[in-house]
Amino acid sequence: MLGWVLLAWLSLPGFGYASDSLAWDALREGRALLLLRHASAPGIGDPPGFQLGDCTTQRNLSEQGREESRRWGELLRRQGIERPRLFSSRWCRARDTAKEMGLGAVAPLPALDSVFASRARAWQQTEELLAQVNGLLQGAPMVLVSHQVNISVLTGIHPASGEGLILALPLGVPAQVLARIPAP
Repeated sequence: MLGWVLLAWLSLPGFGYASDSLAWDALREGRALLLLRHASAPGIGDPPGFQLGDCTTQRNLSEQGREESRRWGELLRRQGIERPRLFSSRWCRARDTAKEMGLGAVAPLPALDSVFASRARAWQQTEELLAQVNGLLQGAPMVLVSHQVNISVLTGIHPASGEGLILALPLGVPAQVLARIPAP
């Protein structure tokens, strides 16, 4: 019983995290990355007939989601992060979240693609993400945009739409969360 109480207490937002200031420093210095859940896109999962290359068949960002994405770009610029390495899932709502930030080119990273419909592959895909991210040279800050289920597998956290997690590098499972940043 005490173990469950301690686990619940440790999982409270903000407990055990570095100060936001230290987390932002780590991000700016390339010792951490920012992992975002895509901004607000009404619904759950993907509609019947979903096709990866056709945004008209997918859930897409709402106007609120587009505004959240632009505010993420503003927040990152205020934090001195103007040209991060941007990677996103190939799903339109994730890619559009990254693009709407207005911080530069967005590279697709299939290891960030949603595992919602293929949960049996979730651990394998998470291992691919770890290998790819940890294999990148340290340098410019890194921002990744993915999906709730993927982030939950990696961190054990169920982020809200547009929420960001600053994660220590190198990534492991579970990832070391330095800060949780609500959607701006």
